[in-house]
Amino acid sequence: MYFYDTIVIPLLHRMSNLEELRLYFNCSREESFVDGNDLKTNILIHLPRLTTFKFNICSFINHYNQSDLLSNEDIRNTFRDFSNNEIISCVDYFPDENKGQCHIYSYPFTLISYERITNNFPCGLFPYVRKVSLFDEQPFQHEFFIRIQKSFPFIKKLTVTNWKAQNHKQHEKSKDDNRDLSLIHYQHLTSLFLTEVHDDYIEEFLLDTKTALPFNLTLYVDYYSIQRVTHHFKRIETRINCSKINCVYLDNVHHFSKDFRNYFLSTEYM
Repeated sequence: MYFYDTIVIPLLHRMSNLEELRLYFNCSREESFVDGNDLKTNILIHLPRLTTFKFNICSFINHYNQSDLLSNEDIRNTFRDFSNNEIISCVDYFPDENKGQCHIYSYPFTLISYERITNNFPCGLFPYVRKVSLFDEQPFQHEFFIRIQKSFPFIKKLTVTNWKAQNHKQHEKSKDDNRDLSLIHYQHLTSLFLTEVHDDYIEEFLLDTKTALPFNLTLYVDYYSIQRVTHHFKRIETRINCSKINCVYLDNVHHFSKDFRNYFLSTEYM
């Protein structure tokens, strides 16, 4: 929904008898995020009979002013008068995109999808969520993925978008070298999208010292990236997780090496 100001607000003003409202949308604005003050001024004071209000709103600002950035604390302060729900907020700025993002929602979170999670993710438990996407212009460390798995224990579809190399990349010689890292188990994962990532994140999911993937996983990945990460499909540390993959989607690749076919013996590839 990119017409919050011109369509949604006027529509709600015509619903003065509304008692329950669930409002879920994304919107793009020129100058300001959707925050608590915005919801009170534009919606709540026009709905005097409203008793239940739940929402999940992500607003974006393009070409934000570097000298006048709102913090997460600033956004939280706009919800001081909201007593019926626990309100969660998360504010991020992306210099490369020249875009600001503010995600506000009432908790507990009941949707099945949680999009564009960044390093500022406030954690929590989201048992209903099955689809998650991660995006940031700062690197995701292994500890971040631990937090994601704990917050979304029933995740089925995961998309990662991040082109920045990990800062604390492990240099494994044996499994004993990684005893300080927690192995992450994605027990319900069925689809993993790693087409717009630095090689470090492909390694993050394929190394058996970092991640335990489930069987019959569908992986979306660039051929040359996975070729580098698996050392031309001969790397021992990535063989276990690769053996669990049921299908690999590799764009614009029509000829596969013998080493690739031997590495993914039970896998369909497209």
